[in-house]
Amino acid sequence: MKLNLLHQSDTSSDFHPDTKSDIESETAVPMLTDSTSTEPLRPQFWSRFTLDELNHSEWEALCDGCGSCCLIKYIDEDENGDVDEDLVEYTDVACQLMNCDTGYCQHYDTRQQYVPDCIQLTAEKMPNMMWLPEHCAYKRVYKGQALPDWHLLLTENAVTTQQQMRAANIGIAGRCVTETGMSDEEMETRVVNWVNP
Repeated sequence: MKLNLLHQSDTSSDFHPDTKSDIESETAVPMLTDSTSTEPLRPQFWSRFTLDELNHSEWEALCDGCGSCCLIKYIDEDENGDVDEDLVEYTDVACQLMNCDTGYCQHYDTRQQYVPDCIQLTAEKMPNMMWLPEHCAYKRVYKGQALPDWHLLLTENAVTTQQQMRAANIGIAGRCVTETGMSDEEMETRVVNWVNP
C-alpha cells in the first residue's frame, strides 16, 4: 500500500482509513528548543538513556534541524501497517509552512492552527516512524546507533555542524519547494535521492 504523507493546503487534510489508496496528511516535526526550559543536559545523554528517559532539554537538543521530516514522502506499508524503510521515497516538496530558503517552519509554535494533523514526534510514536531519514538522531537513538559525527552535540560548534551537514548532503534549505498550489500528479514527479530512510 502506498501512502503519500503531505499537507495539502487546497484539499481536505483528513485521513480516511477506509480505502488503501487514500492520502495520509502527516508531517513529523520534532519539538524545537523551548527557551523557557531549564533542565540540564546530562553528559552523553544520547548514548546513556532511551528516548523516553530524556528530559525536555535533551529531547530538543537531539534535533539537527535538517527539515527532512517536513518533506512529502511516499511510504509503502504491509498489511500490519509496518513500514519497509527501503521503500520510502522522499520528494523535494515541503509542507506549506516550510520556509524553503532557511529550511525552518515559519509558524512552528502555532503550526497546528495551520496544519492540524502535523505530528509531534514522541518516543511513543517512534516504532511507527522508521521512515525518518537515516541520519535522524531520534531514529538513531531509538535504534541504539551513534549520532552522526557532524551532530551539534558532538561538534559543539554550530558553524562546524552546518558545514559538515552541507558536505554530507544533509538538509532541505535551498533545495525544496512548497506544496502550495502543487497537484498530486506533479508531486509524484519530484522524488529525490538525497534523503535516505
